[in-house]
Amino acid sequence: MSKDVQPIFILPEGTQRSSGKTAQKNNIMAAKLVAETVRTTLGPKGMDKMLVDGMGDITVTNDGVTILEEMQVEHPAAKMIVEVAKTQEAEIGDGTTTAVVIAGELLKQAETLLEQNVHPTVIVRGYRQAAVKAHTILQDIAVKVTEKEESVLKKVAMTAIYGKGAESAKEKLSEIAIKSVKKVIEHKDSEIIFDTAHIKLEKKVGGSVEDTELIDGVVIEKEIVHPGMPKLVSNARIALIDSPIEIKDTEVDAKISITDPSQMQAFIDQEEKMILGMVDKIAASGASVVFCQKGIDDIAQHFLAKKGIAAARRVKKSDIEAIARATGAKVVTNLDDLNSNDLGKAGLIEEKKIGDEELIFVTGCKNPKSVTVLVRGGTEHIVAEVKRAMTDAIGDVASALRNGRVVGGAGSPEIEVARRLRRFANSLSGREQLAVQSFANALEIIPRTLAENAGLDPINVLTDLKAAHDQKKLWAGINVFTGKTVDAWNAGVIEPLQIKTQAISSASEVAEMILRIDDVIAGGKAEAPPGMPPMG
Repeated sequence: MSKDVQPIFILPEGTQRSSGKTAQKNNIMAAKLVAETVRTTLGPKGMDKMLVDGMGDITVTNDGVTILEEMQVEHPAAKMIVEVAKTQEAEIGDGTTTAVVIAGELLKQAETLLEQNVHPTVIVRGYRQAAVKAHTILQDIAVKVTEKEESVLKKVAMTAIYGKGAESAKEKLSEIAIKSVKKVIEHKDSEIIFDTAHIKLEKKVGGSVEDTELIDGVVIEKEIVHPGMPKLVSNARIALIDSPIEIKDTEVDAKISITDPSQMQAFIDQEEKMILGMVDKIAASGASVVFCQKGIDDIAQHFLAKKGIAAARRVKKSDIEAIARATGAKVVTNLDDLNSNDLGKAGLIEEKKIGDEELIFVTGCKNPKSVTVLVRGGTEHIVAEVKRAMTDAIGDVASALRNGRVVGGAGSPEIEVARRLRRFANSLSGREQLAVQSFANALEIIPRTLAENAGLDPINVLTDLKAAHDQKKLWAGINVFTGKTVDAWNAGVIEPLQIKTQAISSASEVAEMILRIDDVIAGGKAEAPPGMPPMG
């Protein structure tokens, strides 16, 4: 038998494969790099990133999820870390940087254990135990909060806004955040239900951040279609129509033969009569304003204007739904069914020019379950960042009310959880205790990063914090302006409990998943079938 054995290829040509320690190292490296990218943005002294996309559009932000989405990460393990940020954003709307930084640090700590030949499954098991214990500790130290405690909620909102480009107007913005959330939350049994879609954030360049206002109702980016229509309607009765107010083209290709000019006139008259019939139905219902999701014919606009009815056309479905929630109107698809019961009520409907655009304001609604925050600022980039800050603040206030629990910030909960986790690790036998200790060390990355971003010495700061927590000072956190320890609760740095629990859950889950991977097989580029022209 011949000695030189033929190599066997089981994977297609061009496939790249890395396995064992190499695969783990590469994945951990990629995840750590993602975490390093956003780490400098954490905390009130965090810096911003400027992202320029392929079209040359600029985004300036320190919002973790925005940075990671704009970066268009390619590496598969790094993409998994980006997913953590997206989950955090979807669940709470804030704390994305925290979640990503913890995930990166968990993997960094695991790398040290792997080098000591601790098996990945042991680390994963330890991390899982630590995450469950961390949840228990957080539940234990959290403080209850209700809708009545406005001062606590205001501090929650201000903590979210701090460090963003909007902190100059943090007082006003946090008040807006609380008011808007309180207006749209609904109580079902003992549960609080909140949908972020019910608070619309409309951004308009012009004025300053201080000019941001809460509108009890809906603002839509449309204008009244006809100059003869009223631009201001008091005590409006609103019809929401989901069908075109125009003559539809025939479904099939039809030809209409006309043999003499009088037939042409009769045809036009008939069309006009049909449109007038539609307008009469709207007027008969008693509507004074019409928002139509489809088109409105020029002749229909003329007739509506003659009857003094204001109308807007091609209104977005989401805007129609928001107006329905705010005014109590029902969306009607068939004009024959429209009657006065379907109409909604609003104290005032007005077309205003804000900046260089016309907007329609639907205000004075009795009990609006849909509100709009009109975000203002000097430039496009400032307005966009203020909108992101408002999203965070609204998400935090809603989360605090929904969950009913909050914790101090400034790195205090992380130090406390780490401290108690170490005690828990000592009660374990076996190698899992190494993993639990590593988990505790990883959580300290948050106060460490807050210190680094403020230009302080992280070792001194952590030593002071640990000493304070050993003396039973539960909310001892870091004052990034003085570098001293401070009682985070008294200093007004308060965060919803859910931010911390969600960040720890998703960070530990993704770290466990990445640690279990010991083989990365990347397929070669898919080749076009023969005869296919090259794609541009």
